[in-house]
Amino acid sequence: MHSPKYFQELIDEEIAALSFQSKPAELYEPIRYMMSLGGKRIRPSLVLMSNELFGADPQKIIKVALGVEVFHNFTLMHDDIMDRAPLRRNKSTVHTKWDANTAILSGDTMFVKSCQLMMSIDSGFSAEVLSLFFKTAIEVCEGQQLDMNFESREDVSIQEYIEMISLKTAVLLGCSLQLGAILADAEPEDARRMYAFGKNLGIAFQLHDDILDLYGDAEKFGKQVGGDVLSNKKTILLLLALSHKNKNKVDELKEWINKPVANPEKKISAVREIFEHLGIRKQAEEEMEKYFQIALNDFQNVKVEDARKETLMNLAESLMIRES
Repeated sequence: MHSPKYFQELIDEEIAALSFQSKPAELYEPIRYMMSLGGKRIRPSLVLMSNELFGADPQKIIKVALGVEVFHNFTLMHDDIMDRAPLRRNKSTVHTKWDANTAILSGDTMFVKSCQLMMSIDSGFSAEVLSLFFKTAIEVCEGQQLDMNFESREDVSIQEYIEMISLKTAVLLGCSLQLGAILADAEPEDARRMYAFGKNLGIAFQLHDDILDLYGDAEKFGKQVGGDVLSNKKTILLLLALSHKNKNKVDELKEWINKPVANPEKKISAVREIFEHLGIRKQAEEEMEKYFQIALNDFQNVKVEDARKETLMNLAESLMIRES
């Protein structure tokens, strides 16, 4: 089994070789910029690693993996616009470097490109693969809409939040692993187990992302630390804090949520102090660990010898201890 680094480098090479039009430059240059920002290429690597897990040759499905990565970056580009995020992977976001209209149109083009890449597969698998991909694409949009709905709601439950991140983030990891299994002609039940593994891993991954947003290293995280606090974003940290029985601290937190941000660093520091007083980070980490263990149980039930699973297992574990 090849290492995650091997697949990451392979994906980077293939992305560099992707063909995009040169004109109009205002449409295609932002796409090349977005795709060049790098990252760990986790989702396309999962496609290829899952495919290899079941004994297939992942080189034959590179375009499908690229389709997943182009789609993922399209969602990030649009997500950054909606979040008014200034940074992505420690670089200016596309809408900041150009403008929102350019980012929207370039993102739309990326989605079409991802569909074209998906359609490159053997026709024997096309119906199942495209059905899964399009279902996932719609679910990601549903998750994003729920995320936006939560901005104006004060009664979001933790379970609703889990459902939202499941759609917005986790289903694409599940899709990636199931795509690899399908294209390796794995048993349908094993392909479904791979999806469940990825989905629950994705939930744990996003919960970890929530934690890193406030407690991560700014340089390693690649985004503004405390950005979720400044935007009052409903994250696992905030929802756990708001549901705490300590009324005084909850009321104090609500005051910070409702007042205008005059001093960003002061707000971040104050909210972090409230979270620490209530033990919120530990609770969030326990929630993250719960979904990670569910994911591992799903993976253990896949009918492939344990030795072949080791590389993918190590990657999953590394996602839970990452700093960025």
